[in-house]
Amino acid sequence: MEIEVKNFHPLEVKLLRHVSAGEDITAERIVNELDYKVGQCNQAFSWLSAKGCLEETGRKTIVTYELTELGQAQANEGTPAQRIFDLLKGGEPLGLPEIAEKLGLEKSDIGSAYGSLSKAGTCAMNAENKAYVKNDQLPADVTETAELLKKGLIGPIDESQMTEREKALMARISKKRGAAGSPYKMTEREEVTYRMTKLGEEAKEALLQANITGEEIGVLTPQIIANGSWKTASFRPYGLDAPVQRLIPGRHNPYANYIQWVKDKLTSLGFEEFDGPLVENEFWNGDALFMPQFHSARDIHDVYYVKEPRHCKKIDEPWLTNVANTHENGGNTGSRGWQYKFDHEFTRRQILRSQGTVLSAHQLTKAKVPGKYFGIVRCFRFDEVDAKHGADFYQTEGIVIGKEANLKDLLGLLKMFAVEVAGATDFKYVPGYFPFTEPSIEIHIKHPVLGWFEMGGSGIFRPEVTKSLGIDEPVLAWGLGIDRMAMMHLGINDIRDLFSPNIDSVRTRRGN
Repeated sequence: MEIEVKNFHPLEVKLLRHVSAGEDITAERIVNELDYKVGQCNQAFSWLSAKGCLEETGRKTIVTYELTELGQAQANEGTPAQRIFDLLKGGEPLGLPEIAEKLGLEKSDIGSAYGSLSKAGTCAMNAENKAYVKNDQLPADVTETAELLKKGLIGPIDESQMTEREKALMARISKKRGAAGSPYKMTEREEVTYRMTKLGEEAKEALLQANITGEEIGVLTPQIIANGSWKTASFRPYGLDAPVQRLIPGRHNPYANYIQWVKDKLTSLGFEEFDGPLVENEFWNGDALFMPQFHSARDIHDVYYVKEPRHCKKIDEPWLTNVANTHENGGNTGSRGWQYKFDHEFTRRQILRSQGTVLSAHQLTKAKVPGKYFGIVRCFRFDEVDAKHGADFYQTEGIVIGKEANLKDLLGLLKMFAVEVAGATDFKYVPGYFPFTEPSIEIHIKHPVLGWFEMGGSGIFRPEVTKSLGIDEPVLAWGLGIDRMAMMHLGINDIRDLFSPNIDSVRTRRGN
């Protein structure tokens, strides 16, 4: 078989000339020995495998853990639990807001850390709702976690070198997605081993005989012409018969068309559309939805905080007073509330909205009863981007208010979104938890390639939400990932393709 050596890319040429028959070839080796970038290395492997010059001989998954910026700070300064213990030990009892102020930590971190100390019996609250040290011995989990953080200062930790106890602790303090809010970031990578095939050996010999080194010039630049180096240089062959780029007129973006189609469908069903600013505050994003200010329930929303200005000027009345009373003692909702002192400064903290439900809370203060409302809104949560997640995303958010509104109506709406809007053939209802709805229901759909995943959450707003915002009737609410529905509707397998810079995908995508 004659080998066309001119068809080999310089990355392939250098790799083939460098390795020998029978040797294990890995990305780590080629990166170190040929100074390739990982992307270049993987590209060369892909091309040479397709040509039959390399064959895969092994594959294994390597898991490593690396300290985040938060983890480095905790390794040097102590975890929130350690710092709370050190602050309270030998000192006077303090309330949680005072602890947060003295330690300079977010109040949600203080709430979670104190909860772990309280559960272990190390700390407790006195009659004045102030924390004190009950047992002067830190829990083993806290001290062992501190040791694990110190270990991370040396460098990334390979899971294969960890004890079972360390693995259990690491599972609590590491995340693969949204890792900025965790001390450790988990990284998984596959290490693939290749070997040269018989055809690869022949290709290497042909390259050597043709004296092709991979250093041949592929682009004629003004500098090469000016300094005269072109006279003695070797050039890669040019394909003068290569096809030119197609000229195609512009078309509408299929995802933008899909969003407009969903809006048209909902308005045709009698829903009124709402919208609001991207920058919100903790009051509307969480407090008005009966999410306690110092509770780990807020951990499900990795929000982006606005650096300047940090706080909004004010929260409108009577909603601020109503919500504060509901948190402290239940107000007029028939609830006991969360039984803590509502922080009026924290509630004004400005953030990028993390959920579309913030707009439903706004709408309750001015809604007609009965009424039906929806919005398609952009939301922001810190997340590691993959095939099903984005750091910013769109939700279709909505509420239905009415004396006769009930769970059966909500299930019917969810089915409509799954079948008619997303185009799913398989869907299921799954019990869920959201601090502001009871009952809470998730709807899951089955993607033909990615399998089952959550389309979104829903439920009936709790009285602590509706009564505080002036509504006495039942309110059905949902927040669904329209990005994921679009994946089903447009027939794509990766959520990133909705925002692809590849213009050809926009031209050919179904739904244009």
